[in-house]
Amino acid sequence: MKSVFLFFALLLLGFGTYAQIEIPRSTNTGGLLKAEPEKKSDFPLLKAEKPKESKYLRDDKPKKLDFRETNDELLTAGDVVEKKWKKDREIKNAYKEDQYLGDFTTGGKFVELYARDHEYVDGDKVKIIVNGVEVQSITLGAGYHPILVKLESGFNNIEFEALNQGTSGPNTAELKVLDEGGKLVTTKIWNLLTGAKASLIVVKK
Repeated sequence: MKSVFLFFALLLLGFGTYAQIEIPRSTNTGGLLKAEPEKKSDFPLLKAEKPKESKYLRDDKPKKLDFRETNDELLTAGDVVEKKWKKDREIKNAYKEDQYLGDFTTGGKFVELYARDHEYVDGDKVKIIVNGVEVQSITLGAGYHPILVKLESGFNNIEFEALNQGTSGPNTAELKVLDEGGKLVTTKIWNLLTGAKASLIVVKK
C-alpha cells in the first residue's frame, strides 16, 4: 500500500516539475543598432537677418503737399490768373468809345466765337447782338465761353456790349473766331466801359 502512495507522489512531483519548465523564447530580432553621431552640416546655420526698414512703411506720416508753396506749374488756372493780374487796366477815355474788331469773309453757314476774361476775372458781363437782335448775355470767366452765330448772306454785324465793368473795370475780354471748318480766323481783345460796344463784321459769300 505504501508503494502505491509513493508512486502517485512521485508522479505528481514529476508533473509539477514539468509544468515549471518554460520553453525559452527569443525576443531578439537582431543586433541592437547604435545611433550614429550627428554629422555637422557643411553649411553653417544662417542667422535670420533683421528686415530692412522700408521707406514706404514708416511711422511718421508724409507731409501734405501745399501746392501754393511750389512753382507755377502746380497752381490752378484761377491761381495763375489771380497772381498775374491783380487788377484790370487803368481806365482810359478810349474805353468809353465803341471799338471795331475788324472783318473777314467766309463761305460757311456759321462761325464759332470763344470769349473769356483774359485779365483779372471779376464778373465782367456782355450782351451779344447779331444784326440788331440780342442773342444772349454771358458772364466772362477764365475759360472760353463758346458762342455759335448763324450767318445770313452778305454782311453780319456781331456786337458785344459791356453790361458792367466787374469789380475792377474796365470790361476786358479776349475773343477768338473760328470758321465753319474749325480754322482760327482772328483773335481780338477789347477794353470797354459800361455801355460801350465792340463789333465784328463777317461777310458770308
